Amino acid sequence: MNDMRQMTSLGRSIEDGSFAIIDEEAGTHEFDPSQWQIVRRVIHATADFEFKTLMRFHPDAVRAGVEALRSGCPVLVDVNMIAAGLNEQRLSAYGCAVHSFISDDDVIATAKTNNSTRAIESMKKAHRLNLLTGAIVAIGNAPTALLEVTRLVREEGARPALVIGVPVGFVSAAESKEVTLAMPSPFIVASGRKGGSPIAVAIIHALLLLSAEER
Repeated sequence: MNDMRQMTSLGRSIEDGSFAIIDEEAGTHEFDPSQWQIVRRVIHATADFEFKTLMRFHPDAVRAGVEALRSGCPVLVDVNMIAAGLNEQRLSAYGCAVHSFISDDDVIATAKTNNSTRAIESMKKAHRLNLLTGAIVAIGNAPTALLEVTRLVREEGARPALVIGVPVGFVSAAESKEVTLAMPSPFIVASGRKGGSPIAVAIIHALLLLSAEER
């Protein structure tokens, strides 16, 4: 796998300086070193130190995410914006493929017929295709997608390797994350209303960096 950091010495200097500032301004925290690598990259992506108090980790989340990536797991996302932000070269080095079904014609048609949402139907389609179990599922935009994933885990036996639950918004965003915190599958959640696709991308890239460092 190629180096996970910036490719030029100037780029690395800027990135290293940014993380040094984050470490200094963040001060003490209760995250373990691997969890902090993820939190600080989220802060780096947003310039928002509130994420230090918002991030929640299942005890097995980082280990499960790293192991899943290194095994070539599917990466299922709720919106194409996450897929666009991910480094496909880094993922493909492990054999990981990114899947997004929200714009598929059948998903759109089913959502209209059922008075559902595309996000819900896209998660159902992923489950029908046996892509949920063992996958990293990253939800950055649609709380209904996150709620559907938790339902599939509770009621239909889906077992994702890791659920990244960071949808942003005002309707059901915070509530969907609270439901995820009670889920048996490993999770990384940004509690409250804040989140978004860039947060999901930052978390996956942090996991990729951790997976490379463990080699």
